[in-house]
Amino acid sequence: MTDDTPSNVTPFERIRQVDDEGIEFWSARDLMLILEYTKWQNFKMVLVKAEIACENSGNDPANHFTGASKMVAIGSDAKREVEDMHLSRYACYLVVQNADPTKEVVALGQTYFAVQTRRQEVSDAVAMAELTEDQRRLLLRQRIKVQNTDLASAAKTAGVITGQDFGVFQNHGYRGLYNGLTAEGIHKRKKLKKSQHILDHMGTTELAANLFRSTQAEEKLRRDQVQGKDAANAVHYEAGVVVRHAIAELGGTMPEDLPTAESIKKLERAEKKRLAAPQKPEEK
Repeated sequence: MTDDTPSNVTPFERIRQVDDEGIEFWSARDLMLILEYTKWQNFKMVLVKAEIACENSGNDPANHFTGASKMVAIGSDAKREVEDMHLSRYACYLVVQNADPTKEVVALGQTYFAVQTRRQEVSDAVAMAELTEDQRRLLLRQRIKVQNTDLASAAKTAGVITGQDFGVFQNHGYRGLYNGLTAEGIHKRKKLKKSQHILDHMGTTELAANLFRSTQAEEKLRRDQVQGKDAANAVHYEAGVVVRHAIAELGGTMPEDLPTAESIKKLERAEKKRLAAPQKPEEK
């Protein structure tokens, strides 16, 4: 069912729907029309790119992109069933990030879903204060997975295209934040095994610093419409330096000197087990 919305809200909010369980979603067919795509096959290519971005960010696309169908009018009061997809708010965000940037409405959509994401971040910040250290790590690690997808999108627009290009780009951010250390250097300093990922062994303080570094780099790349690999690398390096200076001014511990945390994979398994366990009825 479609929720009641005032006539002055954005078109993106107007097509938001809520199912019988109270979960919000957007119809891909509805979003396609607002983004000024006329052919479903063309828009499906955007959906595919968004799903890939979702998976690359460490999220399960099945949680954000759900196959569906929709009845559409074909004239003379007749209708037929067509392919559709139900999208989460995050899925919509990825769709507009991968849509045709020359369309003015796409820019509007990017702003709308970015603002909504920011509002969610503020809400999460309030909830964060009530979480345990392990829960904060899990939340921040997930945020970085999503944010790195957004950063990669901004870097690609600037000209960082190949996997090798992005590796160099990512290391510029690390070098700025870790006083010259690349991802490999951080890996060695943390004494991690070859198969272990540095982000999976960071505590909340270090994760937060890297999240800030990534968000600031993405924002500057988009705001200044940076072009060229070298220019993008310089932006990412400077973002790391700025965060490092902020840590120093506050008298904090530099990220390379923070202790190596246990693998977050262990915490993820424990959390999945906890959520899967049957809930005991509340005592009356």
